[in-house]
Amino acid sequence: MRYLNGGLCLLMVLFAAVQYNDPDGVFWMPVYLVPAAWAGLAAYRPQLLRDPWPSIALAGCLVLAVAGLFYFWPQDPGWWRQDVWWESEPAREGMGFMVATATLLVVALTRSRESRRSAD
Repeated sequence: MRYLNGGLCLLMVLFAAVQYNDPDGVFWMPVYLVPAAWAGLAAYRPQLLRDPWPSIALAGCLVLAVAGLFYFWPQDPGWWRQDVWWESEPAREGMGFMVATATLLVVALTRSRESRRSAD
């Protein structure tokens, strides 16, 4: 899980970096950097995820990510096809939220595994 979380952390940082020239980059950078921080924590300090406060904060971030996922879900027909998302900003934004939410879900899975490991 360490390598998966480390890779997801790097991916999210790269997603945030390409937002530098986006008009709404101020919104999207935190959308990608928050999951990056969680994935980095899960990769390099997973034992910190066992404590109650990080668990509550992670759950809150996950709830917000799922809400954002529903809000930004692409409405374009065939949004998963390259010719559609290449031209449609809303489709790309929705897919970005999908990746950010998936990253937080992997961190939550890591947290669950860490909790079980500490209980043993």
